[in-house]
Amino acid sequence: MLFNSLSFLLFFPIVFICYWFVFRKSVQRQNIFLFVASYFFYGFWDWRFLILLAFSTFLDYFTGLKIHDATSHRVRKAWLITSVLINLGFLSFFKYFNFFTDSFASLVSLLGFVPHQSTINIVLPVGISFYTFHGLSYVFDIYNKKIKPTTNWINYTLFVSFFPLLVAGPIERATHLLPQVEKARVFDYQKAVSGMRQILWGLFKKVVIADNLAQYANMVFNHSGQYSGLVLFIGAFCFAVQIYCDFSGYSDIALGAARLLGFELLKNFSFPYFSRDIAEFWRRWHISLSSWFKDYVYIPLGGSKGGNWMRVRNTFIIFIVSGFWHGANWTFVIWGLLNALYIMPSIVFKTNRNHIEIVAQGKYFPNAKELLQMMLTFILTIFAWIFFRAATVAAAFDFIQKIILTAFSKRSVHDLIEFVYWKIGLDKLFIVFMFFLVEWLGRESNFAIERIDYKSNKLFKWSFYTLIIVLIIFYIGDKDQFIYFQF
Repeated sequence: MLFNSLSFLLFFPIVFICYWFVFRKSVQRQNIFLFVASYFFYGFWDWRFLILLAFSTFLDYFTGLKIHDATSHRVRKAWLITSVLINLGFLSFFKYFNFFTDSFASLVSLLGFVPHQSTINIVLPVGISFYTFHGLSYVFDIYNKKIKPTTNWINYTLFVSFFPLLVAGPIERATHLLPQVEKARVFDYQKAVSGMRQILWGLFKKVVIADNLAQYANMVFNHSGQYSGLVLFIGAFCFAVQIYCDFSGYSDIALGAARLLGFELLKNFSFPYFSRDIAEFWRRWHISLSSWFKDYVYIPLGGSKGGNWMRVRNTFIIFIVSGFWHGANWTFVIWGLLNALYIMPSIVFKTNRNHIEIVAQGKYFPNAKELLQMMLTFILTIFAWIFFRAATVAAAFDFIQKIILTAFSKRSVHDLIEFVYWKIGLDKLFIVFMFFLVEWLGRESNFAIERIDYKSNKLFKWSFYTLIIVLIIFYIGDKDQFIYFQF
């Protein structure tokens, strides 16, 4: 069930009303109801996915209890390894089976063999990477004695399957979400209004910005041979904005929906395209995944304790794993490696913590240095996204080579003007500009329009909301799936 669909528009109000008016007197009844609603939400795609979700949930619930009850470190470790191997085994099978078989076939063909391949269509369950990481964080935290396992099956199941975050995050921790599941929740009008506002902004980012720019990004990437350098760069820019608005739009809707039900989920984005270097970008992009890898991969590998060599090695491992987590294609691995190379200077010279606060805090405009830093970081990020979007590594290199060689030719400038004016249109350019302006003005908040109630008079506030709703209705077309559903 897509957040930007009629089915969710009907589903969520029913859940909200039943949750607060029918089951409000008992937190356990609320949790049972949310568990049933979450499984219905997930099964709406394919009921067979529920079998894997239920198995993964039972596995981590059971191993969590076994780890806690174990009387020796060896037994505790054995149960941890069992959980990790089974979880990653299922994840690898569904996500990477075809990748490994194709890569093996390509390798042996280079040696002169022609392998016979049987085609097996492995259907990737929606959100498998996200709920697998939810469960693994729970098991890791029990093993590290950060938490004790819950003995309430419904509470744990809801922690794993809570529908706002089930298919594309944020990747929650048991230390953060499980206590909220276990305690009674009281309806808070101000939080509900904030949740509605965040949902509205998330829908705007997805429907108006991401889905519209997607058609131009697809046009350029799917037919890159027909375009010259500057048009290719505009296509890459469109994808960079598309993937941010698509994924952060989903996160906004997820956080807003959860807040309406009395939950606070982890913040997943913090205006990453206003970053002054790549290190800052990765503190602001997909925050829940970055912090997950830091806590459960980077630190166990030794973190930064072993000097520069250890920092460099572990950083490369993190980015390679992150690239591979995103999908079964060498393009994602190259994307991860490229980001690792980008961040290396700040790791080696220990400047990766230079920009902790948001840029130009308390000011309307950045200074010249900050502006140049943001522009450079954004351009580097756009070029990295080319590998993320391209079908093959070779296609990505051809794309970049053509940008470099033809960007400043007369034909390229002419093609750019024609593409922007006749394909994209000045109306969409203006909307994208206004989107960045609103994001910039709201960059010190949790989401761009969080404080609009407090800073604005009623006429401006409701005029703004009306404009956003009209744009969503006007621009909504085919309900495109969220990009990160494939991961």
